[in-house]
Amino acid sequence: MEPFLTTGPALAVVLEELTQREPIFHRPKFGRSRTDFENMMHSDFWEIGVSGKRYSREYVLSELEKRFPHNADSAEGSDGKEDDIWETSDFHCRQLAPDIYLLTYTLLQDHIRKTRRTTLWQRSDAGWKILFHQGTVVQEP
Repeated sequence: MEPFLTTGPALAVVLEELTQREPIFHRPKFGRSRTDFENMMHSDFWEIGVSGKRYSREYVLSELEKRFPHNADSAEGSDGKEDDIWETSDFHCRQLAPDIYLLTYTLLQDHIRKTRRTTLWQRSDAGWKILFHQGTVVQEP
């Protein structure tokens, strides 16, 4: 029933670069400040959350500020606990247009919550920019 997804050798470098950035907004080496997150996002960014709701760039930035308010270099969330355990797998990359790539993968959070993730990325002179993101729940706790 599921498709067999493979990334061609021509996209191996792109796949590796984007894999290092997922899940988005959860890789401290790319920053945890509002400015860092703004730099990751295209000006037209928006997302569809696992709830099915659509979220604007500004809303996502505001929520990220609440999540990481105290120390941009900390490995802790806003409630003082360690970050969730993020296990990623099944990465697939497809080029949609010049400098536009679709990255899909599976995310297992805290060994319990399984989601399928989709991110549209754009390669620019300023680096990788997120155009769009969506998460769909496959398995709830």
